[in-house]
Amino acid sequence: MRTTFDRRQLEPSPRGSVVSIGVFDGVHRGHRAILEANVARSTELGAEPTVVTFRRHPKRVLLGRAPRMLTTLDHRLELFRRAGIEHAVVLTFDEELRSISAEEFTARHLVKDLGARAFVLGFDSKFGHGRRGTPELLTGLGHDVHVVDKVVLRDRAVSSTAIREAVELGDLSGAAEMLGRPVSVVGHVVHGEARGRELGFPTANLDLHHELHPPVGVYVCRVEILDEGAHELLGAVANIGYRPTVEGTRPEVPLVEVHLFDFAGDLYGRRLELQFVQRLRGEKRFDGLDALRAQIEADCRKGREVLDGAPSDGNNPGRPGG
Repeated sequence: MRTTFDRRQLEPSPRGSVVSIGVFDGVHRGHRAILEANVARSTELGAEPTVVTFRRHPKRVLLGRAPRMLTTLDHRLELFRRAGIEHAVVLTFDEELRSISAEEFTARHLVKDLGARAFVLGFDSKFGHGRRGTPELLTGLGHDVHVVDKVVLRDRAVSSTAIREAVELGDLSGAAEMLGRPVSVVGHVVHGEARGRELGFPTANLDLHHELHPPVGVYVCRVEILDEGAHELLGAVANIGYRPTVEGTRPEVPLVEVHLFDFAGDLYGRRLELQFVQRLRGEKRFDGLDALRAQIEADCRKGREVLDGAPSDGNNPGRPGG
């Protein structure tokens, strides 16, 4: 998948494009229905499946604040690629972009710059100044527009807001059902204090770049080392928390430390996707490092047992943690 970050560098594909527009935070079932319809229409037309998204949530400019993202840009791009999107256009939503009318944005950037031959949009898609860019407006301008209906589960529309609520509450199964995949985060491995190695359980310390994650606690996970050819899922346990047993200054934000089972290698600087399978327990303070080490051993044993009995397709990712 190719990615364009500067709209001044856009060039139309020789095949033309089928375009979908949105933040797509979480790339949940509703978003995936749009992406799948885009790929299907692109196949029919022989065009390039294209997504126009935003580096940051437009609400940061429109309202002065934005929700915490379920998926960072890096994570969204990875999920677009998996969905079969061939071109992602990443725009910076600023005052200049905010001021462009829907008609001008469509004519200049979508038709001229991207060679849009058709549009696949969600039922609530809106873009351009005053959010006037709707499926109805594009249809009125003579464009080929397909509208994807909302996806409903248990009498509730699937939405990024509902998924955020579930993740923050630790409802892994509820969030996974709406996502259509396990709750996951993507982060870069950064240097830590090597405490895990001293305990006999080396950990990868993840910088999630402010991506939303489940509550503090210990989780059974599957881990994928991204950009690897094999895309193998590795078993792991992860601790999200403040390391209360270890002496030192309490971190300002929870740390994410991952111990991969049966893995030896250098992960510094690599991107990992951490898929949450089940919450094992909350974080607690132990009476010394020996007690902590014994608990980690127990966590690893339990984690292996859970993974041996858990499906890997995300349909049953474990009960909500309490």
